[in-house]
Amino acid sequence: MSRVDPIPPRAWPKEMRGALAALMPPAPRHPPPSPEGRPIPLNMLGTFAHHPGLARAFFTFNGHMLLATTLSQRQREILILRVAKLRQSAYAWAEHLGMGREAGLSDEEIGQIAWGPNAPHWDPLEAALLRATDELVADGEISHDTWTILSATLDTQQLMDVIFTVGAYEILSWMFRSLDLDLDGDLQ
Repeated sequence: MSRVDPIPPRAWPKEMRGALAALMPPAPRHPPPSPEGRPIPLNMLGTFAHHPGLARAFFTFNGHMLLATTLSQRQREILILRVAKLRQSAYAWAEHLGMGREAGLSDEEIGQIAWGPNAPHWDPLEAALLRATDELVADGEISHDTWTILSATLDTQQLMDVIFTVGAYEILSWMFRSLDLDLDGDLQ
């Protein structure tokens, strides 16, 4: 049982509609995830409905990470799934499992994300993305060696998007776990 009961959609304050609109950045680079067969994270959204101002601010940030990031969708999902694994956030993992598959990750690769940067078959950049996630979560910074690998391929905006994607999903994982947020029935 969640520590904070999510508000059902019909009872959301009117400001929550504006907050949801903030998920769509002004200049998206990536299409929104396909709604076909995708669960809607109503418990997460219903929890944010308790604080529409915070929801709007965070959704603006998260909308960039999801749809306007300079990273590829695959790179983004590697980072998000790794944070979910490191933070033992079942909600974030379940929510992004389908998005990872949509981004081209195979079930074997998703399993390797759980294993980490030393799993076999990662190319050097993807191993460095996983390692950067581990370092950011553990130490709050990307090491010199990992940065060297990342910066050989990624530009400054992409490097910043790595840091902020990990940070966004670190925050969400804190919320999911601190509030003991129940998985939606279709996320289980």
